[in-house]
Amino acid sequence: MNSQLSALLELVAGGDQQAFAEFYRLTSRRVFGMARRVLVDPELSEDATQEVFVQVWQGAARFDRSAGTPLAWLMTIAHRRAIDRVRAVQAATDREARYGAASQDPDRDVVAEEADSNLEAEAVSRCLGTLTETQQESVRLAYYGGLTYREVAEHLGAAVPTIKSRIRDGLLRLKTCLGVG
Repeated sequence: MNSQLSALLELVAGGDQQAFAEFYRLTSRRVFGMARRVLVDPELSEDATQEVFVQVWQGAARFDRSAGTPLAWLMTIAHRRAIDRVRAVQAATDREARYGAASQDPDRDVVAEEADSNLEAEAVSRCLGTLTETQQESVRLAYYGGLTYREVAEHLGAAVPTIKSRIRDGLLRLKTCLGVG
């Protein structure tokens, strides 16, 4: 596969559109998969994937066989492009947050808000104590640890459907305990 991709990249460097189409066909799923793992959002992942292949089209001549495989080169570009997207989204979010904070009404009771927040945190902590150990661990890993269902399942050595059920049941118990909706 590496020799085939290297040969295709040489042709792409010369402007061969057919070679580029074949290179794309052979590698696009992997590039999209990398982008999707980093970005999560499918639309952002599609945009990042498109940008990667534009970069390949424009920069195929810069591929250096002695520096690594074509796939490693491509996946490095994909990972960097996805990380750039994450940073751009985060920068936009930060700008909006700063603007929102600057334009908020300063006549608010910060002490009362913090007290409410502490009471809510205590209630959540108390209600977490009503869950079974397996539900607690699954919910904590997913919501406080930021893990996906699959990652929680791997961490706990359980099947993904089992983890989904534990989390769903745990969240329902939390909702009832907290008196939400």
